[in-house]
Amino acid sequence: MIKVERDIHTIDAEGKAPGRIATEVTQLLIGKHKPNFTPNIDGGDHVQVINAAKMKISGKKLDQKMYYRHSGYAGGLNEQAMSDIWTDDPSEIVRRSVSRMLPKNKQRNERMKRLAVSN
Repeated sequence: MIKVERDIHTIDAEGKAPGRIATEVTQLLIGKHKPNFTPNIDGGDHVQVINAAKMKISGKKLDQKMYYRHSGYAGGLNEQAMSDIWTDDPSEIVRRSVSRMLPKNKQRNERMKRLAVSN
């Protein structure tokens, strides 16, 4: 078992776009900023994102952007507008963008557990 030292990084989301925040967070969660980065070892750090409610959403994304998921059954496509998610919980937009930028492998759930987002 390899012992990994994990730091805590705090990122202020005020005035930044969700995608820009997500790329920065993803690199820290994966551990690509470390000199001893190895792709098959989860050596990333803990990340805290603050002021998620003060993010900048550019253009008409709040009204036009849709999030999709499928249940796997016929006719099981569900869609949700970004504005609905924003009114419920703005931090969920950061969580979704980070989750979808992480590699789709067995390490994604463990990496997402190290992400803390607050409004």
